[in-house]
Amino acid sequence: MGPLRSVVLAGGGTGGHIYPLLAFADCLRRHDSGIRITCLGTPKGLENELIPPAGYDLRQIPAYQLPRSVNLDLVKTPGRMWTAARAAGKVIDEVQADAVVGFGGYVSVPAYLAAWRRELPIVIHEVNVPPGVANRLGMKFTKHLAVGFPHQPAQAESLRGARVVGVPLRRGIAGLDRAAMRNAARAHFGLRPDLPVLFVAGGSQGARSINLAVTGAAKELARNGVQVLHVVGARNEAVSVPTDLPAPYVTLPYLSQMELGYAAADLMLGRGGAMTCAEVAAVGLPTVYVPYPHSNQEQRRNALPVVEAGGGLLVDDAELTPAWVESTVIPLIRDPHRLATMGAAAAAYGHRDGDEALLNFVYEAVVR
Repeated sequence: MGPLRSVVLAGGGTGGHIYPLLAFADCLRRHDSGIRITCLGTPKGLENELIPPAGYDLRQIPAYQLPRSVNLDLVKTPGRMWTAARAAGKVIDEVQADAVVGFGGYVSVPAYLAAWRRELPIVIHEVNVPPGVANRLGMKFTKHLAVGFPHQPAQAESLRGARVVGVPLRRGIAGLDRAAMRNAARAHFGLRPDLPVLFVAGGSQGARSINLAVTGAAKELARNGVQVLHVVGARNEAVSVPTDLPAPYVTLPYLSQMELGYAAADLMLGRGGAMTCAEVAAVGLPTVYVPYPHSNQEQRRNALPVVEAGGGLLVDDAELTPAWVESTVIPLIRDPHRLATMGAAAAAYGHRDGDEALLNFVYEAVVR
């Protein structure tokens, strides 16, 4: 049994915050079935759909978006934050928490404030460069900072000195043997066992540019004996795929068991979110990264290190066309030797034990 009897986990809003939180919660429970795990969330966040079904206690507290400019919301922010912090503090006191572990999202801020006022250990886990605004604020209250990727401390001054632990991943992904699962995964989706599979996913909501490029190349992919497993996204179900293709082209609006997609695939094409980068590298899946273009380029920064290590390709969203898929993706997926080399490079870069490394880091913070 470790030094924790009760821990509060804070993180919400997006899957990039919630999935590592859940993976870490599972790790805590594996090590100590009696530990009390309490998660903080907001009434409207995605955490309400993911955390309770996973079997963890979710407490809702008010949380507010932090303004990025000087406006009326900035004047209201201190009062709002302390209101939220008081709510978080009530939960912390009720469960007699030994520590707070935050994964980002606005719900983390009141948890950090409440823990700081109670002089509780605070551990922050960050996967992006630059760090999210909530975790940047939390860094003012603790020196216990963990990051998911080796490149982060070198690219952000605020992350210098952080412990590189990797990203906590669900055991179904961290323990995935792609080769052993390949045939079963392909059968699950109705794919043939003897043809290469391109796995396409643009995130939980999909990506229109990715959908258009790959469906536009569908005939040429099939003509070259390439099967496609395409998660089009919940908001992008109306994609047009040609009929009577000589190779299977399977579309899904959403895939909750991503490990099945990874196991079925020879090559993936998708965005460069931190969780995607962590998962495909950990399982050794060669990937064509198409970073989301309308942002501060964090997805490009996420993907670039594994690409530079030899584990994938990087293409700008504006350059991803059906012609590019035909000229670049088809020759790649039909080259088993090159795919094997890229997969080995990705696996060498990735971490499968981010949950265990983060747990050890939290233990260190608590016993100091």
